[in-house]
Amino acid sequence: MYATKNVRPRSSLSTDDNHRIKDTTRVHKKSPSNTVLTLVAFCVFLLVLCTFLLGALVYVGKNIAEEHQKQQASTAGSLTVFNDTVRTIYVDRDQLLSTKPILSVLSDNRAYTTQVPTTRKVHAMAAISPEIRAVSRVLQKLTYRLPKALQPQKYKLDLRPDFNAKSYTGNISIYLQVLDPIAFIPVHINQLNVSHGQLQRLDDSGAPLAEIKPTLSFAHPDLEYWVSEFDQPLEVGNYTLHLKFNGSLVDRLTGMYQSSYYDSLTNRSRHIISTKFEPTYARRAFPCFDEPHLKAQFVITVARPSGNEYHVLSNMPVASEHNEGDLTEVTFEETVPMSTYLAAFVVSDFAHISKKIGGTNIDISVFAPKAQISKAQYALDTGAGVIEYYIDMFNISYPLPKLDMVAIPDFVSGAMENWGLVTYRETALLYDEKTSSSANKQRVATVVAHELAHQWFGNLVTMKWWNDLWLNEGFASFIEYKGVQYMHADWDMLNQFVIDELHPVLRIDSTLASHPIVKTIESPAEITEYFDTITYSKGASLVRMLENLVTEEKLKNATTRYLNRHIYSTATTEDYLTAVEEEEGLDFDVKQIMQTWTEQMGLPVVEVVKDGNNYRLKQKRFLANQDDYNVEVEPSSFNYRWSIPITYITSADSTPKTTIFNYNDNQLVISVPSTVSWVKFNKDQVGYYRVNYAEEQWKTLLEALKNSREDFSTADRAHLLNDANALADAAQLDYTIALDLSTYLEEEKDYVPWSVGTASLTSLRNRVYYTSLYKNFTTYARKLLSPIVEKLTFTVGTDHLENKLRNKVLNAACGVGHESSLQQAATLFQQWLTNPDTRPNPDVRDVVYFYGLQEVNTEAAWDQVWELYLSEPDAQEKVKLMSALTAIKVPWLLHRYINLAWDEKNVRRQDYFSLLGQISANPVGQSLVWDYVRENWEQLVERYGINERTLGNLIPTITGRFATQTKLEEMQQFFAKYPEAGAGTAARQRALETVKANIKWLELNQSQVGKWLANYVQQAAVSNRIN
Repeated sequence: MYATKNVRPRSSLSTDDNHRIKDTTRVHKKSPSNTVLTLVAFCVFLLVLCTFLLGALVYVGKNIAEEHQKQQASTAGSLTVFNDTVRTIYVDRDQLLSTKPILSVLSDNRAYTTQVPTTRKVHAMAAISPEIRAVSRVLQKLTYRLPKALQPQKYKLDLRPDFNAKSYTGNISIYLQVLDPIAFIPVHINQLNVSHGQLQRLDDSGAPLAEIKPTLSFAHPDLEYWVSEFDQPLEVGNYTLHLKFNGSLVDRLTGMYQSSYYDSLTNRSRHIISTKFEPTYARRAFPCFDEPHLKAQFVITVARPSGNEYHVLSNMPVASEHNEGDLTEVTFEETVPMSTYLAAFVVSDFAHISKKIGGTNIDISVFAPKAQISKAQYALDTGAGVIEYYIDMFNISYPLPKLDMVAIPDFVSGAMENWGLVTYRETALLYDEKTSSSANKQRVATVVAHELAHQWFGNLVTMKWWNDLWLNEGFASFIEYKGVQYMHADWDMLNQFVIDELHPVLRIDSTLASHPIVKTIESPAEITEYFDTITYSKGASLVRMLENLVTEEKLKNATTRYLNRHIYSTATTEDYLTAVEEEEGLDFDVKQIMQTWTEQMGLPVVEVVKDGNNYRLKQKRFLANQDDYNVEVEPSSFNYRWSIPITYITSADSTPKTTIFNYNDNQLVISVPSTVSWVKFNKDQVGYYRVNYAEEQWKTLLEALKNSREDFSTADRAHLLNDANALADAAQLDYTIALDLSTYLEEEKDYVPWSVGTASLTSLRNRVYYTSLYKNFTTYARKLLSPIVEKLTFTVGTDHLENKLRNKVLNAACGVGHESSLQQAATLFQQWLTNPDTRPNPDVRDVVYFYGLQEVNTEAAWDQVWELYLSEPDAQEKVKLMSALTAIKVPWLLHRYINLAWDEKNVRRQDYFSLLGQISANPVGQSLVWDYVRENWEQLVERYGINERTLGNLIPTITGRFATQTKLEEMQQFFAKYPEAGAGTAARQRALETVKANIKWLELNQSQVGKWLANYVQQAAVSNRIN
C-alpha cells in the first residue's frame, strides 16, 4: 500500500532563530551620576528593543496573514465558511498555527506551522477565543475510534472524476442514527477537501424536519476526521449529513486513483480509475464512518465520459444511466449492508467474458484490457468452479446478483475482495499457456480462490474490529487451498500448504518481533502493519490445526452456523470459537486450547526423549536466536506455554493418534508397543509447533527416510527437513544432524520435500557466501542436486508438480554453479536473444533469462533485455524480464537499473520494492541497494508514505543477508537518524533480530559446518574415484 506524504514548509520562526541576551557587564562600584546615566541608557535600550520586537511581530503577523490568504486561494473550498455562516478550522495534533485575529489559519499539511503540540497549544489558547475553546473541548474527546453514539445506515454517494484534471468532485448524503446524545459528529476523511456541509434532522418516516447548523467545523488530519460541533447535544434520532468534497486522483494506489496502461491494439495510452479501500482508505475517496463494524447500505453514482468507450463497474449491477452532455451518470442498485472498505468502482474501457455460476442464474465475469481478454478464460472457469464449491461447503448461497473480477494494471495488493467487484493485479488474474508457467497458473488459481472465499469470510460476516483480522484473512488463506484442491486434485495443494504458508510463518513467529494474531490496535498505521504473514499464514495454520483436532465435518458445520448467526453483521474470535464448541462429541475445551494460540505470540518446540517404550514430551517457547531466551519479553497470561494437539504415527501404525498436551502440564508421556522402532510426531505437520528429538531418534528417522521414504507423506518429509534446519539454526540441534538428514535428498523425487531442500540450500548458501566454506558448500549442494537435475533437465513435460519441481531445482542448481545447468541456460538465452520469437518454455523461462544473462554478463545483453522488457505487453512475462535484469554482475549497470526504476514509466509503482529486493539479493547489488535506500529515504517516504507497510517491509528484505557487526551498526544508525517508522515499526525490529541471528549463526556454527562440509567433500571425492 502506497501513499504520498505532504511536505510541510518550515515555519519562518524557529527556536534556533531566537535572540538570546547575555549579561556580560562586570559588577563594580559606580558614582551617583554614573548610575543615572546607566539608567537612562538602559531605558533607551529597552525602548529600542520593544520597538524592534513590536515591528517584528507586526511583520510576522502580516506575513502570516498573507500566507493564509494564499492558502485560502490555493485550497478553494478547504478553508471556507461552513454553510456560509460558520468559521472552518484546520487542526493538526502535532502542528498548529493560530493568532487571535486569524483563527482559521491552522495546518492542513501545507500552511506555515509552529512546532508546538496541538492539544497543548489549543488548551493554552482556550481563554483567548470561544472557537478555540470549542476545539479544545472536542479534542479532549477524539481518539482514533469513532464515538459509539453514531451508527450510519446508508450512504448516497455521487462522484465525478475528471481524467484530464486528474481530480474529482463528490457529494455524499450519510443517513445515520444518533444512539446517545452527542454534541459533535466526526467523519473520516484523508486528503480530501470538504467545501460544504449540512445536517438535517429526520422524522420516523425519513422526511426532513429541520436543519441543524454546527457552531464550528474543522479537519483533524492526524486522526483523519472532519468534525462538526453543535451548540447543544444532538438528540437521539435519525439524521442526514450532506457533504460536498473534492480530491486528487494521482500519486497513490490507495483510495480512489487514476492510472494508465498501454493498449497494444491502438498503440496509445489508456486511462482507468479504480479503488483500493482496505483497510482505512475509503476515507481517501469520500467522507465516511470508516470502521468495519459500521456496516451500511450504499447507493453509488459515478460519472463517466459519455459515449460507448468507457463503462463503470461497482459492487452491484447498474440501475440507471443519465446523460449530461460530456458526462454520463451511472447509478447502481443499492447494496446489501457492508463495511466501507468493501465499496468499489472501476471506470475503464475494458472488455469482458462471462458465464453462469453452476446451479444459479448469477453471472460471473472477468474484465481486462481488450488486448489481454483472451487470457481471462482460466480465471473465469476457476472462479465459477470455486464459487460452486464454496456454496456447497458453507451451505449458503452467494448473496449478490453478479460477480465481476477485474485485472487492474496498477494495483498495490495482489487482489482485493470488494463485494461483487473483486480487483486483481494482472499477474494474479490473467493466464496464457504460451507465456505463463505452472507457478503462474497456480498463483492465479490460489488468489482467485482466496478472494472468493472472502465473499463469505470478510464480506458476509466481517470481523468487528481489525484486531480480529485473522477471522478474515486466516480463514481465506486456509480455504483457498481447499478450493484449488477441488479444481485440481492432482496438485497436492493440501500438502503444498505446509511449504507455502506454515514454514514461512514459523520462521517469523520465532522472533521477538512477532505479535499475537489477536491484539489491540487502533491507528491506521497499526492497522496497516497488521496485514502481515502472522495474520494471514499463522491464522490459516491455526484453522488447519483446529480442523484436524475437531474433524473436517464438525468444523464445516460450525463454520456454517457461525456465518448464518452473524450474516450481514460482524463477529469476533470468541463468536467463532463458541460456534465450534457447540458441536457435539468434543471431549476437550476448544476455547481454552485456542486461546493459548490466539492470545500470545510465538510457538512451542516439543522436546521428545525416548525412555524404553515411553516417549516423554516437554515444551518450551521456540526462539530462533538463542540470545533471545535471556531477553525480557512481553508478558503472557499463559507464560508462553500452549495446549498442543499432539499427533503421531509409528513404524508399526500409520494411522495418526491424537492427544492434548495441556499448557499447565509439565510433561506428557506417550507409550507405544515394544515393536515400534520410530515415532514421528506432528503428523503431516498439522500442528503449529516444532519437534526436537534426542540424537538417536533423529538418526533412526534418517535411516527410515533413506530406506523407505514412502512410509512418510510428502508433508512429513518436508516437516523433518524444515524442523531439523530450524532447530540447528537456533542452536538447539547439532548441525551435523541437519546436514546428515539433507543427504537423503539425493533419492528424493517429490516437489514438496524438495521445496524445503532448495530453500535450505539457499539459506545455507547465503550464510557461507562470504566465508571460506563456500567452495565446499557448492560441491555438497551440486552433489545433492545432480540426480534430480539429470532426471528432469530443461525439457518440460505436462505434469504440474513436476514442472514446478523442475523450476525449483534448476534455479537452485544454477545458483550453486552447477556447470551443465548454467551452460544450458546460457545456450538457450543466447538463442533467444538471437531470435526473441523463440522463447524458452514458460516453466524454465525465468531460469534461462536470469542465469543466461548472469553468464553472458555484458552491457549489450543487458540493454537488449531492457528493451524487450519495455516493449513487453504481458504482465507475467514482464515480471520475468524485470527479475532477469537484476542478475547482472556489473555494479554500474545495477546502479543504472535502480535509477531507471524510479521512473514509473519504466517500472510500475507496485513493483518498485520487489525490484529493489531482487537487486539486493545479488551479492553485487546488496550494498548498492542499502546505500541507495539510506541516501534516498526521505524521497521514498515522500512518495510512498511512512504509514504504508510496503515501505517498512523493504528494510528486512534488503538487510536479511547482513551478517557483520558493521552492517548491524549501520542499521542502528539509520534507524536513529530516521526514528519514525510508521507501519514499518515491527519490520525494523524483525530486521535487527535477523541480522543479530546471522551474526550469532556464524559465531556458533561456522567451524562445525565447515568440518562437516570438508568431510563430505572428501568422502565424495573418494566415492568418485572408486566409481
